[in-house]
Amino acid sequence: MSARRDFHFVFGLREQREPFHILHYLCLASCRAVNRPDAIHFHYRHEPFGPWWEKIKPHLRLVRTPDVVEGFAPARYADSAEGRFIEQLGLSYAHEADFLRLDILIAHGGVYCDMDTLFVRPYADAWFAEDFAIGEESAPFAHGQVIRPTLCNAVMFARPGSRFARVWRERMEQVFDGSWSGHSCHEAARLWRVMPDALRVLPREYFYRYGSTIAGLESLLEQSDAEHADIYSLHLWAHLWWEQSRRDFSAVHAGQIDENWIRTRDCTLAKLARKLLD
Repeated sequence: MSARRDFHFVFGLREQREPFHILHYLCLASCRAVNRPDAIHFHYRHEPFGPWWEKIKPHLRLVRTPDVVEGFAPARYADSAEGRFIEQLGLSYAHEADFLRLDILIAHGGVYCDMDTLFVRPYADAWFAEDFAIGEESAPFAHGQVIRPTLCNAVMFARPGSRFARVWRERMEQVFDGSWSGHSCHEAARLWRVMPDALRVLPREYFYRYGSTIAGLESLLEQSDAEHADIYSLHLWAHLWWEQSRRDFSAVHAGQIDENWIRTRDCTLAKLARKLLD
């Protein structure tokens, strides 16, 4: 008997002041169309609103998240310049989600995916049977050599009570220092070295073909790449370009993207997403 195909998403940890965006709708709609899940669990604190939300809402199982996330210590943002910058930008909700996603997988199992994911090919049944599976990110350079890649927590598969997930969650409380990913992606990579038999690491191309770089975002948002053979889903790295004031990674921002943009734009994201609107 194959494992259940349960998908989990976390959203709305801060008050919703704008209508649910078409890209968030396309994330959930592509999950439903491509993966044929047994259930899509939408974990939220503040419920979204707007026409795109009303269109997808009937297909979701809504789950209210706790108001206080155990182990998350926002006071640690004051300990570093990076932490203070993250808090100033109002991005602490992303760190709350780091803790919550592991809690959800430990309790229920299935796969967690970020809300800026576009699904392209069905996730393999075998990944849902793994005690823990996660995709690698790009391998950075250090001292002229490629070092072991980090592990990105934007897509994670787990069985309930997964050993790797439990150890990572315990460590997350201990090492969280307010930095962007020291407790998440980098700590996961460290644990990979310590307990390599406790998880399966999937190739970067499956989920992160286009990296969190200027070139990667250009390939997604401004250029057209016709080669999708190894891609199961696209991570959009939305925190790097979503706000109009953020221009250091892309000239595109969320305010430009509407139904017409998806239907007419000649870029990788639009071409893969537009079929979901028909």
